[in-house]
Amino acid sequence: MALSGNALLILLIHSNTQLHTPMYFFISQLSLMDMMYISITVPKVLLDQVLGVSTISVPECGLQMFLYVTLGGSGGSEHFLLAAMAYDRYVAICHPLRYSVLMNQKVCLLLASGCWFLGSVDGFMLTSVTMTFPFCRSQEIQHFFCEEIQHFFCEVPAMLKLSCSDTSLYETLIYLCCVLMLLIPVTVISGSYSCILLTIHRMNSAEGRRKALATCSSHMMVVTLCCCLHLHAPQLAGGRPWPPAPHT
Repeated sequence: MALSGNALLILLIHSNTQLHTPMYFFISQLSLMDMMYISITVPKVLLDQVLGVSTISVPECGLQMFLYVTLGGSGGSEHFLLAAMAYDRYVAICHPLRYSVLMNQKVCLLLASGCWFLGSVDGFMLTSVTMTFPFCRSQEIQHFFCEEIQHFFCEVPAMLKLSCSDTSLYETLIYLCCVLMLLIPVTVISGSYSCILLTIHRMNSAEGRRKALATCSSHMMVVTLCCCLHLHAPQLAGGRPWPPAPHT
């Protein structure tokens, strides 16, 4: 349902020339990220349910971890894209006469490419370091052979739990890295909306205020939804035990 909905939205945006605006371009990129995000785990889980297995190979685990961190992890592409959308709304409301210049096609492509690149860098760093740790009772896992891990979804905390080495320093570095990577989009979003609210407050026309707020409403709903999901995610994960140890 989610895949078909996002695919239909992307098709609609690209087929309708009236929707070829920066805002809808970023929405299509967000829909593409959502489709990829769903495709990381759901097909594997459904296949395992049909076949009656619950394992994943190390190469698949590394790829799954990389895509997960790149798209939606702390400091992932999705967060940077939300920051780009906030900047777009800032330019539209605070600098409407220069909007077509400041948000032309080249700028939009650069912003979208930058979001994907920053997320990929974050995913590559965390995945490459995490997969170099030795895993207890599995020499094959340590040397990247096809020994399987009993866990339906690979993420950094789950893999660190499987490691038989001391990962406390690395976990601290991950925490600091995630905080720093999140500060960038949070700062951009907060700064953009501070300027937007200040501009709206200075407007004399009530109709102008309503139009300005309506322009930002969709993006504000997306940001709020993402924040709620990320705040609720640890609670969902808290009720699920850590994966068991690998096969010997």
